[in-house]
Amino acid sequence: MQLISPLVGTVGMTLSAETLADYASCSRREWLSTNGTGSFASGTVAGVATRGYHSLLTAALRPPTHRMVLLSCLHETVTVRGVAYDLHTGRYADGTMHPQGWHYVTAFDSLPVPTWQFDFPDGLRIIKRVFLAPGENTVYITYARVGGSEVDLTLAPLVAWKDYHHQMRPWDGFPARQGFTENGYEIQATPDAPTLRLLLPGAKWTRAGWWHRNNFHEREAERGQNPVEHLYCPASATIALNKSIESVTFVGTIETDPPRPASVVVGDIVRRQNELVSGQWTVDSGQKSEAPPPLTTDHYPLSTDLLLAADQFVVRGAGVRTTILAGYPWFTDWGRDTFISLPGICLATRRFDVAREILAAFAGYVSEGMIPNRFPDAGETPDYNTADATLWFVHACAAYDTATGGDAEFRAMIAPVLRDIISWHERGTRFGIRVDERDGLLSAGEAGTQLTWMDAKIGDYVVTPRVGKAVEINALWIHALTYAWDLLGEEAHLASMKRAAESFQAKFVRPDGLGLYDVIAPDGTPDPSIRPNQIIAAAVSTHLPRADAKAVVDTVTRELLTPYGLRTLSPSDPAYRPRYEGNGYSRDTAYHQGTVWPWLLGPYADARRNVYGDGVDLSELLRGLDDYGVGGIAEVFDGDAPHHPNGCPWQAWSVAEVLRVMLSSQAR
Repeated sequence: MQLISPLVGTVGMTLSAETLADYASCSRREWLSTNGTGSFASGTVAGVATRGYHSLLTAALRPPTHRMVLLSCLHETVTVRGVAYDLHTGRYADGTMHPQGWHYVTAFDSLPVPTWQFDFPDGLRIIKRVFLAPGENTVYITYARVGGSEVDLTLAPLVAWKDYHHQMRPWDGFPARQGFTENGYEIQATPDAPTLRLLLPGAKWTRAGWWHRNNFHEREAERGQNPVEHLYCPASATIALNKSIESVTFVGTIETDPPRPASVVVGDIVRRQNELVSGQWTVDSGQKSEAPPPLTTDHYPLSTDLLLAADQFVVRGAGVRTTILAGYPWFTDWGRDTFISLPGICLATRRFDVAREILAAFAGYVSEGMIPNRFPDAGETPDYNTADATLWFVHACAAYDTATGGDAEFRAMIAPVLRDIISWHERGTRFGIRVDERDGLLSAGEAGTQLTWMDAKIGDYVVTPRVGKAVEINALWIHALTYAWDLLGEEAHLASMKRAAESFQAKFVRPDGLGLYDVIAPDGTPDPSIRPNQIIAAAVSTHLPRADAKAVVDTVTRELLTPYGLRTLSPSDPAYRPRYEGNGYSRDTAYHQGTVWPWLLGPYADARRNVYGDGVDLSELLRGLDDYGVGGIAEVFDGDAPHHPNGCPWQAWSVAEVLRVMLSSQAR
């Protein structure tokens, strides 16, 4: 059944009764709600927290970073004629699972907001919804009674005060302050923490003050992380659901203004989603932004759902740096991810105002010709340890320029930035990144550094160092020189581009017909590993002869292509790892040694279209949109079948590149 009025043109992720009837299936599916500034709520469809990241309110206190968990979960009980039924599910360190409220879940929808249907004896049905208010650190959890007798609803909030990467532990003096208010309860963890207000008007509130200990997070255990957490219950609230009160709203907020009515907030969310789906949305100035025509569902029926998923990664608002978050629930914004994602999230959807704001924001952080690799969670100085993020930034600038047909004001703004970037790379910048005067190619890397997107590092051990001249780095460098020539019109850039292109052809094209070498080492030795970086090079290159591009596409299709993305290493390589699983060491050593990455379907589709004029089959990947991060696309999949999803459940560049491929397919 449809729990809320459907959005225009959407399909939605409605889970089947069969899926919901199995705990393993129900608990591995995760939901997400975001507020557009980096704050979020997430959990499992089963209602059990399997990660330390699962919470009802994780607030970005310095948007989009410095995320702190304040409200972890609610223990929910409905009492009917003296019989109590629990909606939540708990799992503990001793192996106990109690209660098991997931048994009562009979339907779940991801759109327009995460929504559960619980069915109990005697015809009682409870509809629950969870959503964050856009732009606010406020979460709403609504409960509606449908049928059945009058019931009492009791909610016991479990709170925390922790960095979202950590587990909560009791400490002396926690909380610093707490007490009843007119409509609820408030708690301040430490003197410098924000005050969390817990509101349920009309309820009877009772002081609790106990620690709910030994909560067990099975996903953290699988990942080799500390899986045990202790949470604090300050108070509980009980309210009747009867003929006069059929629905109630519990609010958790750190905002000082009174929360808006839940119906108004969810109405705003639905209106915003319908604007995105229909292709018309209002920007901050109040003007309508130019947008694509309404998305059809004839070819790819899930394109609109991915459009809504893509919007969750955009951070934008008053006093907030406009950016794209790399993923939920644990990534902030990374330069590389932002600019690989920007064409799909902003340009293919014609959200040019957002794209321009992001490009301008990052241009302000250029240092020694480089943009940041990432902005740390706690807001420290940005890290610049990347050779490709800056080149992807230039690639995104060129894509924006093309998509807008030449934005004169943007070109004037970006011209000195681009000139500075090219100059620093030619004379040398951080981490040994500089042009080799002997061939005009870009070399990068020093011992102990990982500068490309294949950046796994364990202590001092770099899994795929790729020191030297990486194939995709140099294709992007040639692309940057081409754009510099177009934008700046300086002959030196044209000459540098032609020289680098000739050297690329001479040094990277393999004589065995297997496409391109992956890296040319500092001593000139080529790395023959079959990796997907050559497809990136073929996708961004305009100088690679068609026969050589065909060899790349054919090799990658044969060795690396799966229904979920491209493997990062050929299975024929002795270093190939078929599974991404286990503790940090196990996962990091498999991360780029065979693990499948969906975002690579973007460059693969571009290169394949250039060579063969056809597309890529996304059907199996799209069928799995409800099988991990519901409505999103995972960061990675296993290299071997059945290709289980893993890593970050909602990954920006996975969604962005698949969406870009889908929209470009519809446009043709």
